[in-house]
Amino acid sequence: MGNGQVNGVVATEEFIWLSARIIIRHINKGLIRYLCRIDRWYDVLLNRAFYREFMQRTFRVIVSTFFLLFSLLLSPFSHANERERVLVFAASSMTTALDQIAQAYQKQTERTVILSYASSSALARQLAYGAPADIYVSANEKWMDYAVDQAVINANTLSPWVSNALVVVSARDDISQVNLDEASFLHAIGNARMAIADPTHVPAGIYAKESLENLQLWSVLANKLAYSNSVRAALALVERKEAPIGIVYRSDAIASKAVHVVADVPDTSHAPIIFPKAMTKDASEAAAQFFDFLSSDDAHRILAEQGFNLVSSSLSDQELTK
Repeated sequence: MGNGQVNGVVATEEFIWLSARIIIRHINKGLIRYLCRIDRWYDVLLNRAFYREFMQRTFRVIVSTFFLLFSLLLSPFSHANERERVLVFAASSMTTALDQIAQAYQKQTERTVILSYASSSALARQLAYGAPADIYVSANEKWMDYAVDQAVINANTLSPWVSNALVVVSARDDISQVNLDEASFLHAIGNARMAIADPTHVPAGIYAKESLENLQLWSVLANKLAYSNSVRAALALVERKEAPIGIVYRSDAIASKAVHVVADVPDTSHAPIIFPKAMTKDASEAAAQFFDFLSSDDAHRILAEQGFNLVSSSLSDQELTK
């Protein structure tokens, strides 16, 4: 196996250099052909249209040559790496817990796990556009359903994974408690704004808006909010004290050393916060092993430490059939 790979690399290198020599020879012939079309050197500069065309064509040839050589250089390694590496798309609120889970897995297996975090909506759209992820973890069922509808998810692997809760947090010492009423919120916010994730597409923001509406607070606070493109971005606003308070997941509050919880948002004020996970249809062979590890005792311990609750099978079936 090892000799075959080495011979393959050597053969590829020889092919690359041969290709490079042919392409460079082609470029040189092209230069001569262009220069022979004029009588004097200064004609190139005087004839601006010809000079511009000459430079554009030369630039395109050089750029094309570069990308060809670069792709050929990587080709002997790409297929082996794709079989071994695992690329995970996960909601930003999973950052701390999933980082630790991936580290534990890599320590046990010496296999690479690449983690990409963003809002669930952004990741789902990237998958729909053809992004080559192996596993997708969403912060709600809506965006997982979207990915399923886009035919990029292996539906047989789809299952609810963990649940979460909403809390109000602050980094200011003078804000220790916020009651869930109009006067208390407005006093804490003052002339600033409360940070939440964008409720138009980010799950944490969608849950936050639903909760505020059910608590009869949305109409009062709608003009006192600062939207962020992810829940971790909303948390960062509070951590930097750019926002006096913010609504984030309980797991985010636990992960941050800069904020403290000033109020718990009732679970009854919003839909259950369920994080489903699934493998994509183009998942690598190594992805299945890491996907199974997400349900291991080691992963469960880390999730519990980070404020997540495991979803029971009965609740899983109930929520997914809604």
